[in-house]
Amino acid sequence: MKKLDLGKEKINKLLLAFSIPCIISMLINSFYNIVDQIFIGKGVGTIGNAATNVIFPIVIICNAIASLIGNGAAANLSLKLGEGKKEEGRVCVGSSILFLIIISLVIAILGEIFLPTLVNWFGSTETVFASAMTYGRIILLGAPFMIIYTGLSSIIRADGSPKYSMVCLLVGAIINIILDPVFIFGFNMGVAGGAWATIIGQFISFLIAVFYIPKMKSFKLKKKDFKITKEISKTLGLGLSSFITQMSVLALFVVMNNLMTRYGASSIYGSDIPLSVYGIMSKLNNLFVSSILGISIGAQPIIGYNYGAGNYERVKETLKKVLLVGLCIGIIFNILFYFFPSILVSIFISPSDPTYQSFMDFAIDFAHIFLLVCGLNFLEMTTSIVIQSLGKVKKATIVSFIRQIILFIPLAFYLSSKMGLYGALYAGPIADSITFVIALFIFYSEYKKLKTKKTETISEIEPQTKEGKTNYVITIAREYGSGGRYVGKLLADKLDIPFYDKEIIRLAAKESGYQESFIKENEESKNLYYEQDNTIFLAESKVIKEIAKKPCVIIGRCADYVLKNQKNVLKILLYSDEESKIKRIQKYYGIKDAKSEMKKIDRQRAKHYKYYTKEDWLNINRYDLAINVDTFGVEETSEKIRNFLEEKNLNK
Repeated sequence: MKKLDLGKEKINKLLLAFSIPCIISMLINSFYNIVDQIFIGKGVGTIGNAATNVIFPIVIICNAIASLIGNGAAANLSLKLGEGKKEEGRVCVGSSILFLIIISLVIAILGEIFLPTLVNWFGSTETVFASAMTYGRIILLGAPFMIIYTGLSSIIRADGSPKYSMVCLLVGAIINIILDPVFIFGFNMGVAGGAWATIIGQFISFLIAVFYIPKMKSFKLKKKDFKITKEISKTLGLGLSSFITQMSVLALFVVMNNLMTRYGASSIYGSDIPLSVYGIMSKLNNLFVSSILGISIGAQPIIGYNYGAGNYERVKETLKKVLLVGLCIGIIFNILFYFFPSILVSIFISPSDPTYQSFMDFAIDFAHIFLLVCGLNFLEMTTSIVIQSLGKVKKATIVSFIRQIILFIPLAFYLSSKMGLYGALYAGPIADSITFVIALFIFYSEYKKLKTKKTETISEIEPQTKEGKTNYVITIAREYGSGGRYVGKLLADKLDIPFYDKEIIRLAAKESGYQESFIKENEESKNLYYEQDNTIFLAESKVIKEIAKKPCVIIGRCADYVLKNQKNVLKILLYSDEESKIKRIQKYYGIKDAKSEMKKIDRQRAKHYKYYTKEDWLNINRYDLAINVDTFGVEETSEKIRNFLEEKNLNK
């Protein structure tokens, strides 16, 4: 990102630079699971495929835990490094690594204890149970390796080594591919051979990831850093979004497993074939999903940066190309699934298997019904990520849940109760079609809002004023309703220096890639544990440091803390009596329940300040001057500050 100008470089070049690594990483993870399925299917048959499918939810849970800690630690580390807090970043990583180790061992132990119950919950049949237990017990032995190396790979990327992270995943996948046929066919180990090949590959990836820890670029970890601290709560909060997404996939997978088992039992195929076919087709479909997500996630920084900069024409160009590529990928996969399902599925089962013909018949029906219009899903996935890039986090979350949670699962339950096994299959194209229409409407409504706007520069946004008569930057922290903003504006006018309040939002929007309205709503968010909140704080901090190179007045936004290492900063705290604050809020903001609003906003400001500074917001010892505005009034308070400032200038 440092070498490529997101605001000027050709969109095609940017998309290739950002999307290709995303696609490769996602496809590696997809192939990892498919390889086992192929060799087990050829060596063991339908029962083996069904067994791996029953155990796959455990893999999803492990990935969800790894994402929760790993992605959270990566986001937290990036924030600390951006703020120049390497020591805190080191503590964050050390704490996260230890937590990864502890939680991975807990998952493995609990998994081994409750595996029989889990296997039944995940949709196993009586004939599949023994194979699933064999496969699952071995996979759980490797669960700690899987969770730790997956979590570490995110931290490694955040440390500035994305290639090392990719190699970590790739080497393990290659080892797995090599050992699968050796163990399954050479040693005739069946599903156990596939499981051992998998965990050996995971162990190699684990070793590669662990070897990186002493070589971290940002800092050197020390023994004392490996302890659980309160920083872990922030890390988990930052990874919560990834965790929720993975768990929604888990819900979908478990529901379909159980529907295939339950209604397959009363069909001509029995329970095992539908269960096995669903596992295979879902993993093949995941290649399509990985490709679309790779393109969309790669486009995210391009869209966000140019949207924040107001360069909407580049946003539109990026969106058009992402949609075109997504549409082409969707068409290609839809053609493959519809016209060549027998070729795709034949990779996973031997012609000598006694269930071969029935297996192929149901697989073809599955592809022709369940995946009939799967290519349309490109729009839902793209829309969710694009809307998130534009700062509409809640709407993006809703879009991402539309198909599987809101539509598909209820439809699958209802239709299968009426039509049996094939009812669950028909839920697929119905959900896909409805989701496409909804996503199209949402995408188009957001696209229409994009208007041509010339990119502004900081110099164009800054108030154009004369050189100030002071050498000081004045930061003003104020209670809500105290009149502090008006005092600051009056003071800036008297000193003839720039005044910054809402202007910081505009500059931070360009810096972060979020739209102004999103920053305004979330800069002192109650939900402090989302990555967006930290991105906003970091962007505003950079803006504050930039504008503070010249005398100015800055309102709020932890400016006194951000500029703590800068000389010539005058830190002011303005407060007021409760009754006066309530009157001001009612008069100037038209809020009836002023007392409740006042307490709520002051709590948010205190919590926000504490979270980022570890200090108390209203501790007067932190400030050079603290004034009760009611004592002198707004006008006189600004005059008192100016007099105090003049004395400071004279005594320098």
